[in-house]
Formats: sequence, C-alpha cells, structure tokens
Amino acid sequence: MHEILSLVEERAFSKLRGVLIDMNPADIAEQMTEIEDDKSLVIVFRLLPKEQAAEVFSYLESEEQQRIVARISDRELAGLVNEMFVDDAVDFTEEMPANIVRRVLALADPDTRKAINQLLKYPDNSAGSLMTTELLRLKGEWNVAEAIAYVRKNCMDLESITYAFVTDDSRHLTGVVSMKEVLGSPDEALISSIMDDDVIYAATTEDQADVAEQFKKYDIVSMPVVDGEMRLVGLITIDDVVDVMEDETTEDIYKMAAMAPIEDSYMSTSVFSLAKKRVVWLLVLMISATFTGLIITKFENMLTAVAILTSFIPMLMDTCGNAGSQASVSVIRALVLGEVHFSSMLKVIWKEFRVSIIVGVCVAVVNFIRIIAFYYLGMYQIDAGQNIFLIAGVVSMTLILAVICAKFVGCTLPLLADKAKLDPALMASPMITTIVDAVSLLVYFGIASLVLL
Repeated sequence: MHEILSLVEERAFSKLRGVLIDMNPADIAEQMTEIEDDKSLVIVFRLLPKEQAAEVFSYLESEEQQRIVARISDRELAGLVNEMFVDDAVDFTEEMPANIVRRVLALADPDTRKAINQLLKYPDNSAGSLMTTELLRLKGEWNVAEAIAYVRKNCMDLESITYAFVTDDSRHLTGVVSMKEVLGSPDEALISSIMDDDVIYAATTEDQADVAEQFKKYDIVSMPVVDGEMRLVGLITIDDVVDVMEDETTEDIYKMAAMAPIEDSYMSTSVFSLAKKRVVWLLVLMISATFTGLIITKFENMLTAVAILTSFIPMLMDTCGNAGSQASVSVIRALVLGEVHFSSMLKVIWKEFRVSIIVGVCVAVVNFIRIIAFYYLGMYQIDAGQNIFLIAGVVSMTLILAVICAKFVGCTLPLLADKAKLDPALMASPMITTIVDAVSLLVYFGIASLVLL
C-alpha cells in the first residue's frame, strides 16, 4: 500500500504500472479503497491496462466506483463499461445515483446498453438480476472440431467457459456439456452425443437464495437461466452466488439481532440511517416487555412477603432467555440448511424436550447448591420462619420447568414463521427472549405461590 502511494507521489508511473500489472485485481481493489485522495485514486486506475481496469473496477466498493466515475472522461467511462462483463456492469449501475446511470447508459454501446436494460428489468434478488448474458452456447448438430473452433474464437468475450450450454435454433435449452468432455472427445463426435440432457437450471424470476441452495446441493460452479418458454437467456456463476450467500447471511445476522439490514458498508452508512434501522425493533421489544413488568406488579405482595425471591429474577430471565435463544438459533440454522421443515415440528419438539430436561436438571442442581452455599456464607438473608432449602427448591424447580418452556418456544416459533412464509430469523434472540421472560416469571411466581405461601 505504501509503495503504491509513494510511487504516485514520486510520479514514477512506469514503475507503478509494472507493479500493478503483476498484482491480483482483487488485491489492487482492496488497496485502492485505502487511497483517500481522489486524484491519486484516478491516477492508479488509469495506469491499469484496459481489461485489468474493468476487472479491478468490478471489485471496488460503490463509493470508490463513484469517485472514479466522477473524474474520468466520457471516453474512458464508455471503454470501461463496454469492457466489463454485463452482470458486473448491472451491479455497478444499481449502486449509482440516477445521473451517473443515465451517463453510463448513454455512453455504452447499443448491445451493452440493451443487455444492461434487460437485466435491470428483472426483480431485485431474482436469478434474472443475478445472471450475465455472456455465456458459451453451442449447437447440438456441431461436431467437436466445430465447437472447439467456435470456443477458440469467442472465449475471450465470455465470463465462463467451464460448461457449454446446448440450444436449438429457437434458443431452447436442450443440454449441457463440460469443456473437459469436449476436449476429450473425437473431432467427429457430435455435441448432441456427448451432452447431458438432464440440465439443472433456474428461472429468471426464481429467488436468488433458492438459486444459492441449488448451487450448494448439486455442487456446481455455474447454472443456466431460462425464461418462461425454456429459452436460454443467461448464466449465473459461482462468484455471484458467493456474494448472495454473504448477503443472505448478513441479512439474517441483522434480523437475529433485531435490526433492519443496512444496504451499504457499516462505515459508509450514516449515523441517522443506523439509528433508523435499529430504533423500530427496540421500540417493539420495549413495549412488549411491558408484559414482564405487569407480571412482576401482579405478584408484588408475594415479593414483599418473601423478599429474597426478587434477587433470583435476573438469573431466571437470563438463563431461560439464553435457553430459548439456543433452541431458536439451532432450528433457524437447520431450516436454512434444509435439515428440518414444518412437518418435522413434532420431532424437533421431542428432541428439544429431551435436551431441556438434561440442561434444566444440570443448571437446577448447580443453582440449588449455589443458593445454599451463598446463604451459609452470609450472602443471602431471609426472614425468620423461612426455609432456605425450600426457597432454593422453588428456584431450582422453576429453572427446570422454565427451561423446558423456553426450549419449546424457541424451537416452535421459527418453524411457525417459516410456515407463514416469514423469515425465521425474525424469531431469533430478542423476540424469543421477550416471550420467554414473561413465561419464566409466570412459572416462577406460580410455583412460589403454591409452595411458599
């Protein structure tokens, strides 16, 4: 990083160009994000060879892309857009302000402009918005020699040539063949004879998360995309799917923390935007916690009679809240991986019930011993006539029953949310904890009322 900046300051552009040519595009992009001066950033970008510049540009964050576009000429921008793969150009335009998008589309050549506009029409987060139109297409009646000649002539303009997709004269998808199979077959063999007609494909309107699951299930590196009439319209490659997986995971993490997902990076998101994303859920959880306060108020007389019970409330709520969160996170993850479904609810409940018995008994025994030990060490004080063993038994019995309830709530809510076509991540830690707090208090005060009063 320091070498690049020092070479820019020394105006040693020939040496800097040599350094950049030998670097990986992703590494160049990573270092360019650290350049704060716009002029220096553009100098480094202009020193890159044409093809390398387009690849580096696709790796940059939208903020750096915008800084570069604002300072380069129309001719440079036109060359950049026309050199980029279509899916990268679409990703770029989706992140830019409207005035830059209009400039990009006006400067792009007709074919590129048509392809960009076509992909921009597909719904967000769909297979159509994710694909590129630059793919290797072969005809079934060609022989291997003709196919290899075609690939040799056109491969530099394609994003991926790992697999070739076979179509008829109407562009209907009929098969797929790997280039390994093509290169290993006799020149006179027909493509139709070596292709696989059982093709794994995606529809243009299919959700990108479902596409990512298909990639994982079938362990593939690319997938063709077809329209409603089975015409081949594009290709999704593994690099785009990795980005989808990262975005989906990030979104789930935000939801599990009771936050609305942010669109840009953390550092580039304004303080006001971050606050707006967080405050709604905080208000919802704060209002829902009112029920917890009402429960405590209802049993105020009992707490006055046995004051020591108050000191155990935070421990009970934390333990049971964590128990519910453990169950919910486990089930949410299993849902994402396709290991469980709504039809598996009884099996999930039975498994979590057995887990809750083991966990509940373990924490109850330790807690019973802890309360007795703390009492004899003088850390707990009780009124005359009260039995510390009875109090410890009430708290420990509450732990067992409340943990069972917490695990039940934690494992069923995500399954119910999935059945209702909601994101199961919404039923993660904060929501589960709020519900379980109220349940654990009801169990606690119920047992205490029966035993101690």
